[in-house]
Formats: sequence, structure tokens, C-alpha cells
Amino acid sequence: MAPPGDVDVSAPIKRIRWATQRVTGQSGKRKRHSILTRLHKRSESNEKANRLSGQSEDVDAASVDAPVESKRRIFFNIPLPDDARDEDGHPLAHYERNKIRTAKYTPLSFVPKNLWYQFHNIANVYFLFIIILTFFPIFGGSNPGLSCVPLIAILLVTAIKDAIEDYRRTILDNELNNAPLYRLVEWNNVNTTEDNIGWWRRVKKASTKTIKRVYRWGKARFSKKQKAADASVRRSIDTRATPRNSMYSTRTDRTSFQSARSVVPDVYQMTPVPSPPPPHLLHPDDAQRPDTSFSFEAGQDAPKFTPKFYGSLIDDTKQTPEKAKFKKDYWKGVQVGDFVRIYNNDQIPADVVILSTSDPDGACYVETKNLDGETNLKVREALRAGRKVKHARDCEKCEFTIDSEPPHANLYSYSAVARWKQRDSEDSLQDMAEPISIHNLLLRGCSLRNTDWVLGVVVFTGRETKIMLNAGATPSKRSRISRELNWNVMYNFGILFAMCFISGTIQGVTWAHGHNSLDYFEFGSVGGKPSLDGFITFWSAVILFQNLVPISLYISIEIIKTAQAFFIYSDTLMYYDVIDYPCTPKSWNISDDVGQIEYIFSDKTGTLTQNVMEFKKCTINGVPYGEAYTEAQAGMRKRQGVDIEEEGSKAHKQIAADREKMLKQMRDIHQNPYLYDEDLTFVAPDFVGDLAGDSGDLQKEANARFMLTLALCHTVITERSTGPNPKVEFKAQSPDEAALVSTARDVGFTALGRTNDGILVNSLGVEKEYTILNTLEFNSSRKRMSAIIRMPDSNKIILFCKGADSVIWARLRADEQAQLRKETADHLEMFAREGLRTLCIAERELSEEEYQVWSKKHDVAAAAVVDREDKLEEVADQIERELTLLGGTAIEDRLQDGVPDTISLLGDAGIKLWVLTGDKVETAINIGFACNLLSNEMELLILKIQDEQVETAEAELNRYLKIFDMTGSDEELVAAKKNHEPPEPTYAIVIDGDSLKLVLDPTLRQKFLLLCKQCKSVLCCRVSPSQKAAVVQMVKEGLDVMTLSVGDGANDVAMIQEADVGVGIAGEEGRQAVMSSDYAIGQFRFLQRLILVHGRWSYRRLAETIANFFYKNMIWTFALFWYQIYNNFDCVYLFDYTYILLVNLAFTSVPVVLMGILDQDVSDKVSLAVPQLYRRGIERKEWTQKKFWLYMFDGIYQSVICFFITYLLFAPASFVTSQGTDINDTSRMGVYVATATVTAINTYILMNTYRWDWIQVLVVVISILLVYFWTGVYTAFTSANQFYKAAPEVYGQLTFWCTVLLTVLICLLPRFVVKSYQKIYMPRDVDIVREQVRQGKFDYLEDADKDEKPSPAHSPTSSELKDSAMQDDERPIYPPSVAATATTHNQRSQNGSDGTEYTRHRDSLERPTRISLDRPRPSYERARASMDQLRPSFEASHDLTSAGRLMRLESSHSRSTSRHFNDITADLK
Repeated sequence: MAPPGDVDVSAPIKRIRWATQRVTGQSGKRKRHSILTRLHKRSESNEKANRLSGQSEDVDAASVDAPVESKRRIFFNIPLPDDARDEDGHPLAHYERNKIRTAKYTPLSFVPKNLWYQFHNIANVYFLFIIILTFFPIFGGSNPGLSCVPLIAILLVTAIKDAIEDYRRTILDNELNNAPLYRLVEWNNVNTTEDNIGWWRRVKKASTKTIKRVYRWGKARFSKKQKAADASVRRSIDTRATPRNSMYSTRTDRTSFQSARSVVPDVYQMTPVPSPPPPHLLHPDDAQRPDTSFSFEAGQDAPKFTPKFYGSLIDDTKQTPEKAKFKKDYWKGVQVGDFVRIYNNDQIPADVVILSTSDPDGACYVETKNLDGETNLKVREALRAGRKVKHARDCEKCEFTIDSEPPHANLYSYSAVARWKQRDSEDSLQDMAEPISIHNLLLRGCSLRNTDWVLGVVVFTGRETKIMLNAGATPSKRSRISRELNWNVMYNFGILFAMCFISGTIQGVTWAHGHNSLDYFEFGSVGGKPSLDGFITFWSAVILFQNLVPISLYISIEIIKTAQAFFIYSDTLMYYDVIDYPCTPKSWNISDDVGQIEYIFSDKTGTLTQNVMEFKKCTINGVPYGEAYTEAQAGMRKRQGVDIEEEGSKAHKQIAADREKMLKQMRDIHQNPYLYDEDLTFVAPDFVGDLAGDSGDLQKEANARFMLTLALCHTVITERSTGPNPKVEFKAQSPDEAALVSTARDVGFTALGRTNDGILVNSLGVEKEYTILNTLEFNSSRKRMSAIIRMPDSNKIILFCKGADSVIWARLRADEQAQLRKETADHLEMFAREGLRTLCIAERELSEEEYQVWSKKHDVAAAAVVDREDKLEEVADQIERELTLLGGTAIEDRLQDGVPDTISLLGDAGIKLWVLTGDKVETAINIGFACNLLSNEMELLILKIQDEQVETAEAELNRYLKIFDMTGSDEELVAAKKNHEPPEPTYAIVIDGDSLKLVLDPTLRQKFLLLCKQCKSVLCCRVSPSQKAAVVQMVKEGLDVMTLSVGDGANDVAMIQEADVGVGIAGEEGRQAVMSSDYAIGQFRFLQRLILVHGRWSYRRLAETIANFFYKNMIWTFALFWYQIYNNFDCVYLFDYTYILLVNLAFTSVPVVLMGILDQDVSDKVSLAVPQLYRRGIERKEWTQKKFWLYMFDGIYQSVICFFITYLLFAPASFVTSQGTDINDTSRMGVYVATATVTAINTYILMNTYRWDWIQVLVVVISILLVYFWTGVYTAFTSANQFYKAAPEVYGQLTFWCTVLLTVLICLLPRFVVKSYQKIYMPRDVDIVREQVRQGKFDYLEDADKDEKPSPAHSPTSSELKDSAMQDDERPIYPPSVAATATTHNQRSQNGSDGTEYTRHRDSLERPTRISLDRPRPSYERARASMDQLRPSFEASHDLTSAGRLMRLESSHSRSTSRHFNDITADLK
């Protein structure tokens, strides 16, 4: 037995399974899920993804700034030391309660707090200020009470909305805080004391209890009366009240706890407490349940190993009262240091360290969808020393401490150490420790799946849990129009000030002058002196002209943007049925920005491609295997002018024949029960032949070793079903890893599952258990993963490693395998140029002594609390050296449906697309050709700075700038900002991450930006997340353009948040990008509708709405202003005050809002058919300051007409009714002016609306009639005072109707003339297109839509993609609509080549070691022949090839094994 102190802290996931049976959770779970989902969907949660975007600096900063404590120490059944207690013996550490409150208000604080929040809005403050002024009669306010109505209505509606939202939050908070769990009671948790409740909290609790009692009493009384009233009515079962369990629990009472697994003898009733439903309800019988990797039990053929002693937290010699028991409690009652028990499908109440699980190996499975959006299950492990803690009495006997790092927001990192004293056989105590990592921690918000129960201890509660720390605030985005709108409002404030100043000045001067009519008609001035009179008049004018400032515009914009977001969400053509995902707006206030996008920055993997990986090719011992005709290869061949349709058809037929041949050969070698023909993606009959020994024992052994490595070096979860057709499937966090292990399974090397200390592999029918000593996991900085395995036959220790080619190459054993390296590098280069993702496979044999020395270092690093990840990475780097190369793999990530057409369409719209990817240069180039990003007519400008010097980079930039006759000056930058024309499709830039780091230097950034501005496309390869964000920032700020970033992974979060608009794709890499985005879509192709349809509509609608809003305020307010000329600007109201209040609230508001919601210049189909219409948004021509002032002056002109036509009517004479009453008073004259003005405004809005459908016309007519209706109703009552019966008196006059008609015609005539002239003699693009629509030139779009049978939103599922793997000859070659022919011209493609033949040139690469070859390797030969043609053009001259780069990196790390880790990282960079 190993010494007690020798703790193997490096053991990987010791047992991994993927249970195939899920139990439906209780309905109450939905509510807890709802609050956690809502918590993550708040706009504030975007900060999480920024911290998790791969930028470790951000995470570190967050972890340093967030906590106050530097270290947390938790004691279990151990008295607190003196330094942890205060003078009264209470703990010094105070932890957060587990009760959370996401609601803003309480019943006591709602009114004051809600008003406080609402008056943060400047519009409400302005309204309130006007109302306050009206309460002083000295300022001429006629009806202060009526003035309050609009503001009260706005405040009341907003308060009701906030109350409803907050009530829902409160209900969900209560559901969550009162959710049931089982907590250990009647034992002493020394980490906390009894909650000392303050007096205010006691008052609130008492008030709450009183309110509840009164509510229940009233409800009971009402129920009794209701029962009596309904006594004679037949009682339906649906009307009976259903009694609820306490604490919102839907569980039945537990009477016992039994394990569903009979193979675990020591899992009995844990405590005499209520127990879950009978096991047969929670778990099916073994006969009904498919096998998982847990099916491998001791006693099978697996070899036996002596288990290592890890110690135990239980002190069996300790005497305990045995009173502790697990009792049902609330989530809000959980405290740090508590023991809790969690059942299957329960959500985790706090951050809990796992002590034991229902599985004997301590494994459990959690769903982290609420945390990071990922739906695949994660494996978590119990502490090895705690796996015997199963009962309440065991918890009493535990004595240990946990030294934990303070709380921080990083979801993927946690460091702590459990320490205890182990009693050995001699009854002496020995200090022991076991590290605790994120793999031993259950995070609040996760759900326990496929595990009967988990027992753990709480380390973080409430707002210190990771899910709550990630609910931070992210800077909100504001649209460009909203930012510019503030200036326009300020201009109106300036005009309002000028009008008020003029009124006050003239009124004061008039009183000061004296000797005028005022002396005869006024009873003295209000102020008593001219200066005070002017001051009073100024504020009276503020009330009179209050409508000039369009405060209601902000409310209208919110309504419009909300409706636009709803339409985007409801667009079925952007619904992705495969994952049931519509286009989801997450930021509702930037829809107009989507209509002004000039630059799109896109990731490649998972964004342009499907992120559904298929293993296509490999190279083993210098021999290439695999047949495929990839989309990137088709793009490459198209670039050469080859007819790819003909060549592709020929290749696919050959591949189909090879598939059948390979399947037959494989079944001759071994009847693999786990092989399903439709799953096979690796087509290589020569590989099967070599595996059978056709090329000698050396190649046979190499092939077997290679596939065995793929079956051993991974962290996938195995799902295994039994029966006549057994099947093994793999669930991995990375689709690449799943593809590798699946291919090994298909060729006969099947990972069946994990045992206690190893992994069981079926190798060509022989099952063996391989002991896993350590797993060194993959991360973005290491770019590799390793597994240290003890081989079962030889007992040797082998390190298997897979990773990026550059990383593996630098760690190969120096001065060995020279020929193999050259051939493998050449093969990997060919694979990359075919658009395949490549990895290298290597191994290293370790001596027992070498491994033991390293293992001790690894144990020390794993036990570290501070910087554990860095220390583990450094230790791992020390052993991942002196590797022996085995070969490489090539995986295809197919393009998503519609990507080439979408990119082409966006390009036609004038949008420039940049691809920022971490892939190799060759892969990115060929994917670029496949998806229409690059074309044959483009010359590629390769920026590759060999010496990594800024001076060299500057010289390279100057050389390329000379092509465009540019120098990179400031004047050129100013000109570039003004030029929004798309560049000619003649040049494209390709740059890698190392060179990008140089050109982003402040001294070179401007030159690089100007160079990119001249190029149609830009590909940035091998870039980091921070570099992606830096590129977006450079373009956005350098050119002052609107940018959009689209991605699907956590590494894209930085650029998504940096861009003006961020779009996340709900793909295979989790939902981090989606959670941080402004819009979430299911596929890249939906961008064309989002941008070209909804974005263009939103921008044009909003721009027209704002302009019309300013116009209507100008015409109304200045009509009042002109009247002041004739009364010395004493601010007498021309209109009745109700008109002033209702003009923006009812008379004119709905048509202009409806314009912003429903107006269309052309339909969605026409918008996509003519993408050039989008360019007005890029050039920002829909909303300009020129347009703003034109509408303002138009409003002033029409105000003159509205007032002075009525004035000229009344000036020469007055009118009387048939009853002899005068109508020449101010209020009745105001009816003339107000009615004509309202009619002109609504008609003007209708004139500016493109789409005259029934609803728009109806609303305009109703709005016009509403002023007549209000006048008639309001003046029918004597409360109208002097306005009484004004309607019948005015409307009975013929002059009224003639005046209104004449006024409206003269007002609208200039606008009508100008619009007619513009559309006839100076038509815009949209005017021409609209005319063509009327002529029927776009009717074919409707006909095509009717003829189209499949749904446009349909895309193949992953299973469909796999099913189609066996019909490679039927796969379409992108892009079919632009497939090149032999006549395609490209002066750089050397079109005279004979490389179009499918099989050829075998002799040039045939290995002399091959004994038998049935046929040549056409796929590799075809690619090699194509590459030989392309190299002279640009790749070779720029040393772009992978082979050349790998030769420079050869064994650079193996030569200096003693170098420090930081130096290694610097070399890699």
C-alpha cells in the first residue's frame, strides 16, 4: 500500500459515463430554472462572457477586485482557532446569506424608489418642471390639474409595468429562496453564528407575517362565501383546490432512502428523514436501462491493480452524540460550512464541494446550461478522501478544514485544499491534504443529472457564488442616431430659449416704454416693473412653447424599437428549426445601427462553418491516408479555373466506391460491433490494408499505435447501449475530440468507458484496461493535451500527446525522424490547403524513476491554492518534451448552408467582410475561396514579417501602399473616412497573428488600416481573442464606421462586445457568444435578412420618424409664436390648453409611431434581390443634419401658413353665427388654426410614408377626426368656460372648412412639388426599384416563393449530416451558382495545367517501404498537384507553407528542457 502521505492529485476523470436515462423533474424546477435563466438574460450578465473570452488578464483583475478577503478557511467539526474569533468568541469571518433578491422593490419602498428611478429620466424631469410652473398663476398656467394628466399617465403606466415585472421577480425570488433541500441539522457549524436580526428587519418580518395572515383570513372568508354561493352548482374536479406541499416542493414525503444500485453494498438509508419516491420511479430497472461506462465492474477480464491509499476525512475513533440528521430546509437557510444532500434533477443551492456521490467512484454529472449556456453534461468528482462520507453520522465524525481562494467570477477555475489529520495503524496522526479544483465543485444554478444523490459542503453562498458574481454590469450600447439625437434636442432647447428670451424681452420693453394701448386695457403689470415682467414672461413662454422640445419622442422611439425587436424575433425566415432557435434581439435599442453596418468581422469555425467535425484524412509514419473532396478544395480548384462540378462528381463516385471497399476489408479483419456504416467519415481502404499488414509489420504497428492513441488520449464521456446492435457514442466538450475518438472506434479501436483507475479499450476485438496515471488537459494557451498511460502488457509508462502542429513540432526529440518530419509536414500542409483542421500526434516513453520524480512536482503544483493553473501548466510543460512523432490528423468542418451566397450578397450591398480566425493561413485562404470571400480576380497581399521587427513591418506596409499610390498620411485617412464606396475586388490581405501584433503598433496602425481600406477582403489568421477586439476597435474608431462582429464561441466575446453590433451564433461551442451578443441567430445565413431587411427597414423608419417628429413640433409651436406678435408677446394662449396637452399625446402621435413600426419602401424579397439599396445606410444618408434642418424649416414655413391664413381671414372683419354670437375671440380663432395644423401634420406624415396600407390610412384619418371629436365633446360642457359650445359655432361656418382645406393645400404643396421633381428627374435607387416593382419586374420573386417547396429556414441536423456521409457523391459543391469552368480567367492560376485528372502522380510520392498498393492515393495526389501549381504565385515566395514554418520550429523546446516556462511561452508567441 502506498504511504498515506503520497496523494495522487493528478488523477484525471477516473470514471466517465453518459447516462442514457433522464428523469423528468418536478414542475417546481421550472420556476427555479426561470429565475436563473432570467438572471443570465439580463443585460448586465454580458460582463461574464467578457471575462471568459480567453483574456486571462480580465479574469485575474476580476478575481482581485471582487473579493475583500484574501483567503477563506472553513472548519468542519474543529473548534475555531483564536485568530478566527473575536472577543466574544464569535467567528470573525462573516459570509453572505444564501437568500438573494433580484427584485428592486419591496411593498414599503416601491412608491418612493420607483419615482426616484423614473425621475432619472430627463424627460420626466422636464415635464415635472413645466407642471410646477403651471401651479403658479403668475406664469399664466390655466389648469394646473389638467397639466398633470400626461405626466401622471406616463408615471402610472411605467409604475404598473415596473410593479408587474418586479412582482414576478419577487415571486421567483421566493420560489428560489424557499426551494427545498436537505441540510444537516443538530450539529454545530462553527463557521457561523445565529443570525442576529436587527430591529428594522424584525419590523419587516412582522409586517410580512401580518399581511400574510390578513390575506389568508380574507381569502378564507371569501372562499366560504363562494362555497355557499356555489352549493347548488355541480362541483367539478377542476374547481377543487389542490393542497400544495410546503416550501413549494412537489416531492412526496420521504420515508427512507435506498440506492437504485444493488452493486453498492454500503449505500443504505442515510438518515431517518423523508425520502424520495420509490427507486423504480426515479430509475428504471437494470433490464430497462442501457449500459453506460459504469457497466464495467470488478470481476471482469480487466486486470487488477492495488488501489492507492488517499486517506479519509472520517475519524472512526471520534465519539459523537449521533443526533445529526438531514432535514428538509430552505435554500435561504443554507450557510457556509453546512453539509447538504442533493438529489437527481435538483438544482444546486450554493457552491458546494463534493464529498461523496451515489456512484462508488465518486462521479456525478451536472448540466451547466444556466451558467455558460452549454447543454452537454459535465463530469464532476468527489474528493477521494470524502467518498466514504455517506450518512449523517459520518458527517459528525469528519474533522477537516478547507483552505479556499476567495470568491471570484471565473466559472472555469477554483483552487482550494482540504486538510485533515489521518490516523494510521499505529494510532498516530499524520497531516494530509487533497487539492480541490473546479472538477470537485458544484456551482449554484447547475442541475444534477443522472446521479442519485450527492453529499457535499458549502463553501460560497448567495452573492458570493459564481453565478451571482457573473451578474455584473456591462457598458450598454447606444445607437448612433440616439447619440446624434441629443444634439438635435439641444438645438431645440436653444430655439426654445431664444423664443422665450424674445418674448420676455419684448414684453419687458413694452411695459418699460409706456404710452401705448397697454395703459388702457391692462390693470397694471403683473411684476410691477419691466424687468420682473420680462422675467415672468420668460417662464410663461416656457410653458406656452413646451411642445417644441420633443420629450415624447424618446417614449415613441422606445415603442418603435420594441416593435422592431418583436418583428425580428417573429421572423420565421430567421428561425433555425434544428435547434428550435429564432433570431433573438437582446439589445432592443440598436436596431437602427444594424441598418448602417459597413464592416463585418467574422470568426470562421462554427460561424462560417458548421462546427460539425468529420475525420477525413491522416498521416501515419509518413504515409497519407484518406479520400475526400472538400469544399475548400473545390474553391481552390475553382481558383485554378477547373470545372469543379465535373471534377467533384468524379471524385465523389470514387469515394463512394472506396467506402464500400473499406467496409468490406474492415469486416474481413474484424467484425466490429460498434461500426455503423453511416457513421464512417474516414474513407481509406489502403489504411485497412496496411492495418492488415499489406505494407509490412512496421506500418501495421504504426497504424495500430496511432489509432490506439486516439482511443486513449481524450476526456470524452462514453455512452454505451447494449443489445443485438450495441452502439458506443461519445460526448465531448470539443467536436474535434469526439471526431477523433469516433474514427478510432470505426476502425476497430473503441473506447468502451472508464474504470476506477483507467480506461477500457477494445482493440480489434481484444479488450484491455489501460491505467491512466495523469491527464494534462487542453487549454487555449497550451494548445495540446496529454494522457500518461501505464500499458497493460509491458507495464511501461507512455505519454500520449495531441495538439497543434507548431506546439508538437517544437517538442519533438532533437535530431531524430528527419525524413518523417519532412513528409508529415508536407502532408499536413496539403491537408490544411484542402481546408482541413490538422493536429499532430506524438508519444514519449517515460522511465519509472522519471515519472515518479515528475509526479511529485505535479502533486505539489496541484496542491497549490494560489496560481495553481500556472504551476500545473509549467509542470506539464516539463514532461511534454522529447516526443516521438506518430503522425497527424485532418478534420473537415463543413461550411454552413448559404454562407457563400450570404457573403456574396453582403458584398453586393457594399459591406466589407473580414475573417478573424485562429486557423492556419492555408486553411483560411481555401475556405475564403470556397465561401466567395476570395475570388480568382483578387491578388493576395501576404503580410508575413519574418524577423518580427516593427521596422520590417513598416517597410512591408510601405511597399504594399505604393501599389495604391498611398503613403499612409493623415490627409489620406481623412479622405478614407469620407469614402464609403466598396473597393474594387482586385486585392485581398492575408495576415497572421504574429504580424498582426506588429502592425497594430500605434506607429503602424494607420498605415495598416489604410491598406486594408483598399482591399476587398481581409483574412487575419492565428489571432487571439484580444487581437480580434483590437482589430475591430481599430476599424471602428479609425474610420468612424459602423461595425458588426459575429461569432459563436467564448473566444469571440471580446470582438462581439467591442463592435457596434454583436451577433452570436447558437452553435456547438456553447452559448457564451450568444449570452454576450446584441442579436442571437442560429446560422450565419440569417445575417442577410437581419442586416439587409430588418436593419435597413429599422434605420430608414426611425430616421423618417424622427424627422417628422421634429417637424410636427415646429409647426405647432411656431403657430403659437406668430400669434404673440400681435399681443406684445404676453404669452396669451391662442389654443385652448387641452390642445397643447393632447397634440403629442393623441392628435399626432400615433401616425408617426406607426410610420416607424410598419412603413416599407420595398418588400423583404426586393430588399434581398437588390442589396445595393443598403448602401444609403452605409453612407448614412437617411438621417443627416441637413435633413433635420430641412424638416425644421418646412415646419416653420407651414406654421406661417397655418396661422396667417386664419389671421388674414379675421383681420378685415369678424363673423357671427346664425344666433348672432361672435366667433372672433381667441379660443374660437384657435380652433381654426389648431384644426388646420393637426390636419396638415397628419397628412404630411402620410405623404412621407411609402406604404399606404389600410391600417396606416385608417390611423391618419382617425387622428385627424380626433381633434374634431375632442372639440365637440369638450365644448359641450360648461366646464369649458369661454370655450363652451365653440364646436357647433365654428364648425357651422363655411369659412372654417374653406380655411382648413386651403391651409392644408398650401402647406403641403411645396413638399409635394419637391418630392415629385426629385422622383421624376433625380430618382434615388429605391425610387427606381419601386417603379420596377409596379411594372412587375420583381413578380418572379413571388412566383419563386410559391414554387419553393422546402422551408427556407430549414438546415440539415447533425444527424442528417452524418447520414449524408455515406452519400458523398451526392453532396453539393459550394458555390454551385458560381462554379468556375475551364474558361475562367486567372492570370495567376496557370490554367494550362493537367491537374484536373483525379488519379495521377503516384510515383512521385510512393514510399519505398510499401509492399502492396492496390491503387494510388488520388486525394492526396490531386491536392499535391494543385499545390505545386499555386506555390510559385505567392505562397512559396512568402514562406507561407506549414512545412516551412514547422521546420523553423523543429525541436526548439526539446533542446532546452531546463528553460523556464515563461520563456517557453515567449518563444511560442
